[in-house]
Amino acid sequence: MTTDPESNGADSSLRRHSNAMAPMDHDVMEKGSVLPIPVDALATASPVSPSTVDVVPPLSPLLTKDIVLSGEQERATVAVGLRLHLVHLAVFGILGVLTRYGLENLFGPGVIGLTSDQSVLYIELAPNMVGSFLMGWLGVVFKGDISRVSNHLAVGLTTGYLGSLTTFSGWNQRMLDLSVQGKWAVVFGIPIGFILADYSIIYGIRTAKGFKGFLETSNVLPLSEPLSFKSNGKVDHFKRQCAVMFVLLLALGLVWGAGGAFVKREFGHGGSGVQLLLGCIVGPFGVWIRWFLARQLNGRGFGKSGRWKWLPFGTLIANVSAACLMAALATLQEAVKTKTCDTIATGIQFGLLGCLSTVSTFIAEVHLLRESNQPWRGDAYAIVTIVVSFGLGTLIYSKTHEGNLD
Repeated sequence: MTTDPESNGADSSLRRHSNAMAPMDHDVMEKGSVLPIPVDALATASPVSPSTVDVVPPLSPLLTKDIVLSGEQERATVAVGLRLHLVHLAVFGILGVLTRYGLENLFGPGVIGLTSDQSVLYIELAPNMVGSFLMGWLGVVFKGDISRVSNHLAVGLTTGYLGSLTTFSGWNQRMLDLSVQGKWAVVFGIPIGFILADYSIIYGIRTAKGFKGFLETSNVLPLSEPLSFKSNGKVDHFKRQCAVMFVLLLALGLVWGAGGAFVKREFGHGGSGVQLLLGCIVGPFGVWIRWFLARQLNGRGFGKSGRWKWLPFGTLIANVSAACLMAALATLQEAVKTKTCDTIATGIQFGLLGCLSTVSTFIAEVHLLRESNQPWRGDAYAIVTIVVSFGLGTLIYSKTHEGNLD
């Protein structure tokens, strides 16, 4: 959920200042610039009738060529910037999926045994808390410093990595499972999950501010000054972007190629390994959808009048839709009950829907709204997201269980 909160990518997004956050999921992208206008043309322009104005001589061929080349370079830079955002989101999204899988297994019944599918301490609790804590560091306090190094890196870390490390749809589905089974511990599971994630980002912001203050006072790292190694040359910057994009595309291609080959070979056997790799293959598509939703809808408001601009509609739609699709796939698994269906559905749930929804950006946006002059908006946004997701999921999920019982 932050914030590029995936816009910005994140997703949902944070305003960057000392006590509030810079937008996460709808970070500012490079925009096409207006073609340069000759100074002479501006000087001879006049608001009076054309008959009283001196005729402006035509531009020289060399100047026209320079303008065309400049426009083409700007368009090429914008195109490369967009592709860099997408590649960063994909690669860091896969890293987020892998980290989430590791934390779920570490804190789950197999190792530490703190979380489980049948408890209010749901299996995704540890990733959601860790991701929200890191959002306080990377998405709030150090977001501006990372952006000075690379805005694409900042989007990749927050919207891509942290947005995929945390998952709202998985949390919502665990609560649906408990409620359908008649275990009304869900009454405590929802507020406990929200409060723990909320305090995680608050504690992350507090510790990050302390660490940043230590670095600045001890002059270990002059974060407030521009970084000296950042090139000012547009050509060098463009070449560096192309090099980074090539490396990330190579890494993404290797993951998709090797993962696809393994899934194809072991698909008939099923298992968590196949489900994980399938999740890594489809996960980037969830990150991209969340990022585009946040960029297009966050801060735009509802309707032509733009009402409720404070409500992050992009992140809200991403979380609610992922929760509904998660419930729909769960009903499909209940109805079909085959190894093939279970492998595909679980891979999509863990990868695509796990990355489409987010807790870190969602919690960051709640925190941002609380820091505004109308703090009630943060709690209102949280309640709307949770109630709508759980309500629609219940309608979808419970009907199938009732049909099976009949």
